[in-house]
Amino acid sequence: MKNLTTAGAILLMTTSMVQALGLDRSGQNIGVIFEEADNYVELTFGSISPSASGTDIAGVATGNVTQDFTQMGLAFKQQYTGQFSAAFIVDQPYGADILYPAASPVLGLTAADLNSVAYSVIGRYKLDNGFSVHGGLRMQTLDANITLGGAAYGGLNGYNVDLGEDTELGYLFGAAYERPDIALRVALTYFNAVDHSFDTQENINPGVTTQTNVTSPQAVNLDFQTGVAANTLVFGSVRWADYSQVIVSPATFSTVTGGASLTDIDSGFAYNIGVGRRFSDAFSASLSVGYEPTGDDLVSPLAPTNGNYSVALGGAYTMDNGFEISGGVRYIVLGDASPETGTPDVARASFTDNDAIAVGLKLAYSF
Repeated sequence: MKNLTTAGAILLMTTSMVQALGLDRSGQNIGVIFEEADNYVELTFGSISPSASGTDIAGVATGNVTQDFTQMGLAFKQQYTGQFSAAFIVDQPYGADILYPAASPVLGLTAADLNSVAYSVIGRYKLDNGFSVHGGLRMQTLDANITLGGAAYGGLNGYNVDLGEDTELGYLFGAAYERPDIALRVALTYFNAVDHSFDTQENINPGVTTQTNVTSPQAVNLDFQTGVAANTLVFGSVRWADYSQVIVSPATFSTVTGGASLTDIDSGFAYNIGVGRRFSDAFSASLSVGYEPTGDDLVSPLAPTNGNYSVALGGAYTMDNGFEISGGVRYIVLGDASPETGTPDVARASFTDNDAIAVGLKLAYSF
């Protein structure tokens, strides 16, 4: 059922690329460590086109505040013994591409640009009873630039901060249970929170470089699959990410606002479930649905959605020479939300009827 699993994996990838779950992008997928081949390498590419717009409290349309973006990934797995394997994974775990068009007098020119890349080295050891344990280190690099624009920010209208690139180490660990005779696998993985310290420049304190400490979220992934009939597989995932600890409060901004954070992002869960069907030795297809529960309707203007639900279709084709190509497309309905500023929170706009399209492609080689 290998190509069934691959078709499912590409659908889960297209989900994570458009998650409303905080700033998540890749979903920190480590599925490569469970590949059956002794040696395996994959390249992944995703293209995402979100559309999120609304009307501000002045009655002016905001226009689309989200930008199209792409995702790239690389993974390699090698089996060293019958029990021990290792993997190297490159992904882009977090991101933001927000820009409010200038037409909105309330939030116009508010912007956020967050970039990330992570390099993970993971080892896995199989026990004799169907269980296995895995763990490793990841080197994570982040940088960001944020601008507050419009009357909603009062005296901070026009504020800009640049958080220079910073690289720190984190870790992950987990366990899995497998029954190959029914294609069953359940894997649980924990990712620790990573503390970053950014060289920071704020335009309200020009020429001065300070340090801003920011913690990326801890997270837990639960991934599962099982055969339910001949050539049929059910698969899914649950992800929890703790964004309550993500506080961005640069020195001068903190002094002016009494310790406020530029971000206000809810922790939450993301759920996905799907079914795959193998139609031949070479071709399989999958269908999946995704759901992220809504939280507080009042959200940060830098993340102006509130939950989502989605549906996706994918396929995988395996060639005789060890190559495999798979792809998927997902349609996402983004939840309605009200971007807010101030203390206490005051709604500054209403965003409704928004959506996104994600397309994913994976090329893999087993040898």
